[in-house]
Amino acid sequence: MMIDDDILTAARNLIEKCTQQGEMIATAESCTGGLITGALTAVDGSSSVVDCGFVTYSNEAKHSLIGVSQDALAEHGAVSQQVAKAMCEGALQRAPNATIAVSVTGIAGPGGGSALKPVGLVHFGCAGKGRATKLYHEVFPGDRHAVRKATILHAFAMINDMLSD
Repeated sequence: MMIDDDILTAARNLIEKCTQQGEMIATAESCTGGLITGALTAVDGSSSVVDCGFVTYSNEAKHSLIGVSQDALAEHGAVSQQVAKAMCEGALQRAPNATIAVSVTGIAGPGGGSALKPVGLVHFGCAGKGRATKLYHEVFPGDRHAVRKATILHAFAMINDMLSD
């Protein structure tokens, strides 16, 4: 997926805001496969804002890299509010310099959905040092590309909201 103008503009604005506020970002990505971090690092000056990105596509990676408990994965599934919360909080703890971490876990499609967890369902988490963790979920319409693009833009919006608190 090439980084389109909407994503690049949102990334530039977020990098600028984080630079002004002295914040650093970590990401914990599943369904976006590193695209959030990729979009941020496409912007000049991102090295002063982006600390690290964890691409934790498998349950094993979620557990071993960012500390998502095996119990949470077994009980709630990878695509859940509980796992999104554990992902962002685990990334924030493990990132050496981050002050904010965002997580995404979802079903981008075209397959993999179910009645309870349809294609397009994405759970988000955003954790910040000294801030309450925020959680959100959405069922985005469209194909895999549309779901992933909407996920990236919403992850940026969650970070922006946390920066505004």
